[in-house]
Amino acid sequence: MKINYSILWLDDKKSDIIEDNYAEELQDFIFNEGFEPTINLVSNEEEFFKNLNDSYDLILTDYHLNESGESARDGDKIIEEVREKNVYTEIMFYSAQGDVADTIKKDRITFVDTRKITGTVHYEKIIEKAKELFLLTVKKFQHIVPMRGLLIQEASNLENDMLEIIVKYLQKKDSQNVKDAIYTSLISFYGEKHRKATDYKDKNSIGKILKDPLLISSAQRAIAISQILDDEGVENFIEELKNDIIKMRNEFAHAKYVKDEETGNESFITKSGELIFDAELCKKIRLDLIKHKKNITDLDIHIESL
Repeated sequence: MKINYSILWLDDKKSDIIEDNYAEELQDFIFNEGFEPTINLVSNEEEFFKNLNDSYDLILTDYHLNESGESARDGDKIIEEVREKNVYTEIMFYSAQGDVADTIKKDRITFVDTRKITGTVHYEKIIEKAKELFLLTVKKFQHIVPMRGLLIQEASNLENDMLEIIVKYLQKKDSQNVKDAIYTSLISFYGEKHRKATDYKDKNSIGKILKDPLLISSAQRAIAISQILDDEGVENFIEELKNDIIKMRNEFAHAKYVKDEETGNESFITKSGELIFDAELCKKIRLDLIKHKKNITDLDIHIESL
């Protein structure tokens, strides 16, 4: 599972779609569900196949493109070529005219019949169906294992970005405040680990050691980024990031999965208690990831400008 959702949309009435904000409506809907949307809207076959690749999550296409030129092919021919290029992305095509029964039978193809609909309502139905397809895809992957993988992967990416920002900032400013924050954190962290390890050894408490695995240095990175934000007079988002992402990642990584066989409800048992896993939690995690990715990106842009 990934946090991005990309759509390639082919329609010779591209200007109408833009003017009436249909692409924007679909994009906003996807974003509000906790994904980073990209909609690539093209008006002819040449643009379509130039942009086509297997990274898209959904392809939208008008079945009849005859208004774009005499040489334009119908949607079934375009879909056939898409599959010949080994692109098996979900496809939704629509038509206000003609018989498309044979195309409907093809794998991963959804047809929207708008033959009895005119005017702007035609695109409203298309957008409505595209939203349904998107939500269906989300539901398929909205399970504990892929969500745990998404959170762990994206949290790791954020931590790597944080380290790159720290290195970049010190190269530009050589801030003693930031260096001291890192030194102090390391001394405190490893000093406490050393003290505990010595105490455990003296008491032969191997059980406590097994319950206290050595953590990665996300704490030190967060402290350094926090100092950079304070030094630069930028709003400090680190406590939110630690609570929304790092803490949640750590709980997901080490929690015990439990499923109630009677109700089908899924949950995690963590050190802080039971964490109910549902669609709202999934959405919150995705929205938090998007928010903090933007925070880190904005800080990186700020440092680049120094």
